[in-house]
Amino acid sequence: MNAADDALLDPHEGAETLRRLPGLSDADLQFRGHHRIKEHLMRETARNIRPTRTRSRRPMALFLAAGAATCAVALAVTFGMNGSDGRPPVARPEPAAVQLLDRVALAAQAAPAPAVRDGQFLYTKTTGHSTALSETTGGGMEPSRTDESAERWVSVDGTAGTLTVNAKGSTTDPVRGKDSASLNGPTYRFLETLPTDPDRLLETIYADARSHHGSDSGSTTGPDQQAFVAIGDLLRTVEAPPGISAALYRAAARIPGVVLVPESTDAAGRAGVAVARVHNGERTEWIFDKGSLRLLGERTVLLKDSAWGKAGTPVTSVAIVGRGVADKAGQTPRQ
Repeated sequence: MNAADDALLDPHEGAETLRRLPGLSDADLQFRGHHRIKEHLMRETARNIRPTRTRSRRPMALFLAAGAATCAVALAVTFGMNGSDGRPPVARPEPAAVQLLDRVALAAQAAPAPAVRDGQFLYTKTTGHSTALSETTGGGMEPSRTDESAERWVSVDGTAGTLTVNAKGSTTDPVRGKDSASLNGPTYRFLETLPTDPDRLLETIYADARSHHGSDSGSTTGPDQQAFVAIGDLLRTVEAPPGISAALYRAAARIPGVVLVPESTDAAGRAGVAVARVHNGERTEWIFDKGSLRLLGERTVLLKDSAWGKAGTPVTSVAIVGRGVADKAGQTPRQ
């Protein structure tokens, strides 16, 4: 990560961002994820595990630690440590990101559930872009943007296909039936069946991630990144019941490598705060409104120059600009 990214993740800026966010104080948070992290730190200290720095960056744990000794151990756990079995370091979730996800979860849980019934459709309107590479006449590769703005109608109970309208026209996915919805093709009724306990929910998501992106799959994504991406897709694609949304955010707070990004901008130009995860030189961000803590959208930003663009370029960025419930596919919900 370059100097610009170090500045983005500066712990003092992260602390100030969290202080300015609305909601309950840290002591009132239900999940208390940072408390679990500190307990883990003290257990690791008792085992005399020698910390190993994996990169030179001040950790978010500094502003949460209870003293100089705890801060020193927090540094090791934030950046990873070698266990007795010689495994490589594992990046823990940053406490600042855990705190933000706690607050987002509380806000999501307090939101009213959409009034839906079988036969209706959940409507989502998005705006944004993705990036594709095409070969030039000289044999090089050139990036180009593709409009990803769309309107989508997802059957509440799965008895109708999903209608998508975008710049290319309209498409309707085949009807899958009530019992064929999945994490990769969810309906509202399917989401209602998921566990609201964050640990159990994360186990479900990781089981799917490992089956398609485990060590024997040939995938370069890996289960941790895929779990983060899968949760983001669920939150963005279909509005979930409040309890499930809250559980998804708290599950994400357990994924290794999740960090806080104090300033981010969505595809609609709205400024917000984000949680993110870095993988293969790219940072995938979930962007939240700083006032309501509502999910604004998601983007993936390059952290180094490549064929896809210069460092700092959002190669994909999608903002949620409308949601609602419609009686028919193709019908815009009443405001």
